[in-house]
Amino acid sequence: MTSDAVNLTQKLSTFSEHWSPKIISRFNDCDVMVVKAHGAFNWHKHDETDDFFLVLSGTLRIELRDRDVVLGPGELFVVPKGVEHRPVADEEVHLLLIEPIGEPNTGDAATAVSKTKI
Repeated sequence: MTSDAVNLTQKLSTFSEHWSPKIISRFNDCDVMVVKAHGAFNWHKHDETDDFFLVLSGTLRIELRDRDVVLGPGELFVVPKGVEHRPVADEEVHLLLIEPIGEPNTGDAATAVSKTKI
């Protein structure tokens, strides 16, 4: 990974697909990623790790089985490990995600979207 500054706006401008995380840096043993979201993602959970969401633009609703958490720009939420959740974006949302290296974005390698470095 690079030791240069990372421009999130520039990185987000390089792709258009939704729910396809792009690795932009590493932090300890974690991937730092940007993703564009629109529509509903799958219900899922991560048995071994928390799930970190930071909204850069737009509004994201994270549905939990007992409540919804609504996030706007500059707000973050950490879904505790083992908690089933579903991110939903009624309009396009830009997010910063942090996950352990190799962690499938659905918590299950069989259903996960591959992460690419940009």
